Amino acid sequence: MSLIEAVDQQNEQQVQELLAQSTEVDIQNDKGETPLLIATHQNNVAIAKALIDAGADINKQDAIQDSPYLYAGAQGKTEILAYMLAHREPDQTVVNRYGGNALIPAAEKGHLENVKQLLEDGRADINHQNNFGYTALIEAVALTDGSPLYQDIVAELLKHDANTELRDNNDKTALDYAKEKGYTEIEAMLKK
Repeated sequence: MSLIEAVDQQNEQQVQELLAQSTEVDIQNDKGETPLLIATHQNNVAIAKALIDAGADINKQDAIQDSPYLYAGAQGKTEILAYMLAHREPDQTVVNRYGGNALIPAAEKGHLENVKQLLEDGRADINHQNNFGYTALIEAVALTDGSPLYQDIVAELLKHDANTELRDNNDKTALDYAKEKGYTEIEAMLKK
């Protein structure tokens, strides 16, 4: 059984045995996924930790430009993300297929705990702009429903000094979107 198969089947014992034989930890399948990316997809914390401890690359990207680090951030894999941040160096020059860092989709998809972790870690650029010119702050307003969860995310971003003046490719700021969508609570926060 290969490491990819063992991870795919979530066979922790087999994974441990293969890692003990110093199997190539960053082997890729036909989609370019590494064992760590597969474990992250599955949110299999135990296997992800074992792979990270064995030296798995958290920055290695698959065919659609997902890396374990970017995917954990974007998809709310909070425990795996925390372990990565504590034990590895995320390469902030590696971006997703939209040109974004881990923080932007975490903010847009409503993963408050991941947003907090990434901001407290401080290595992800809070004002990074993706291919659309969106920052985490702009996405947290422009592409969401303005609900209390997103108000909390905006508050976190502002607490960590997100730049409210940045404009996206449509020449709009987060405040412009808040006004447009009638998100009065977010609008008030952005005006402070």
